[in-house]
Amino acid sequence: MIGVFVFGVLIQSVPIEGGTFTPLYGLDKGQKSIAVSSFRIDKYPVTHQNFFEFVHEHKEWQPGSAVSLLADKEYLSHWHGKKPSRKIRNTPVTYVSWFAAHDYCKAQKGRLPTVLEWEYVAAASETKKDASQDKEFIEKLLQWYSRPIEEGKIPEVGQSRPNVWGVYDLHGVVWEWTEDFNSVFVTGDNRQDKDKLKNLFCGFSSEGAQNRVNYAAFMRYALRNSLKGNYTMMNLGFRCAYPL
Repeated sequence: MIGVFVFGVLIQSVPIEGGTFTPLYGLDKGQKSIAVSSFRIDKYPVTHQNFFEFVHEHKEWQPGSAVSLLADKEYLSHWHGKKPSRKIRNTPVTYVSWFAAHDYCKAQKGRLPTVLEWEYVAAASETKKDASQDKEFIEKLLQWYSRPIEEGKIPEVGQSRPNVWGVYDLHGVVWEWTEDFNSVFVTGDNRQDKDKLKNLFCGFSSEGAQNRVNYAAFMRYALRNSLKGNYTMMNLGFRCAYPL
């Protein structure tokens, strides 16, 4: 584990050893797995305190600033001013757009994790690096995702047990932005994608999936594909990744 001070706040990251991984989507026909290179990732989601220090240094991202093209009107609206309340400072920062999250990570010489990197780390249980085929693990995720998160009741980071990599809160706390959040279903030609997107929201998303019982992963892919870069949500946060 490595800890560095960014904007006066200690940020901890852990190394992730590269390997092969079978994602739910994104494989070519006949392809069994994808290689993921080694990288580092934040141990915890970025907190309100972390993000407050960032916007203090980067005033263009302060709430109420001229960021209307890069974040919707709900951006940091729960701060009710220029800073978060003490009550939420150690909880994952939410109501942040992809652009804001991207700039935060860039400012600390990192980036948002890719979908594959995030899914690779999130496939780990407390004892297995790849528990994506573990029925007990998948059922646990479904139980987490089935409980709605209420406004103002998001828990502080680090309250759950870490996975085998030493990473906390990938499941059951908030959703998280990724660098290429909606790339899996995009071909580059929106006319070709129209039916894909319609089918995804009609419950057709199991087509082409590698593990059709992993509904928790379906939910993540569906959410990502519904987002735009300027969207903000009450339960959508992020963490950063870094080269080794």
